Amino acid sequence: MPPRVLTVTCPTCGASVRWEPASAFRPFCSERCKTIDLGAWASESFRVPASEDSPDSEESGV
Repeated sequence: MPPRVLTVTCPTCGASVRWEPASAFRPFCSERCKTIDLGAWASESFRVPASEDSPDSEESGV
């Protein structure tokens, strides 16, 4: 029985991608989807939310 191959979802288009060495752009399905994702990061479309602390909270205990 051959080993089972993991299948993941392309983060850009949602297509199924086999997670194996033959899938050169994994986790993306193609170079196009990989480039779209890179462009989104470069244009800062993906951001991690941050909360700004007030200056008073750093001075506690002083």
